[in-house]
Amino acid sequence: MYERRGGSVFGSFLLGAMLGAVLGLLFAPRTGEETREMLTQKANEYWGQAGEMYATGVGKVAEAVDTGKSTAGEKSEQLRVKIDEARARLQEQVSKSTEAAKGKLSEAAPAVKDAVDKAATGTKSGVDFATDKAHQGLDYVAKKASTAAETVEETAEAASDAVAKETAKASKDAPEA
Repeated sequence: MYERRGGSVFGSFLLGAMLGAVLGLLFAPRTGEETREMLTQKANEYWGQAGEMYATGVGKVAEAVDTGKSTAGEKSEQLRVKIDEARARLQEQVSKSTEAAKGKLSEAAPAVKDAVDKAATGTKSGVDFATDKAHQGLDYVAKKASTAAETVEETAEAASDAVAKETAKASKDAPEA
């Protein structure tokens, strides 16, 4: 069985026509002149058929190219429309997200400001309280130190007086030598 390997239908047709013509010539019971005339007619006939087939093939190829171009144009236009729609959806989503973020930010901003103000006020009052307590502590320590110094001074004077009395008493009671 004949297996076709990449040949065209037109090529197969021409090969078959040539084989038929050669076999017809070999087995024809005609004279040489009749055979040449018949070959000329058949050659002209086949040439005309080949021209018609060529024209038909060219027409079909041109039609296929036009169809391909229009299909490609339609598909590219459909793709362009889909891309534009997707771009518009993305822009819309970005716009919505931006607006939502702005809304959330403007909603949260006063609360954040209040929290910061409260924290600042709390911190200031804490610092003021700590400063007051430090001053009170220093005043208390200074007062206690002053009282302790007075007590030490009084005790030193009393001790000095007691030593002076004891020294004077001891010198009276002591025998003279």
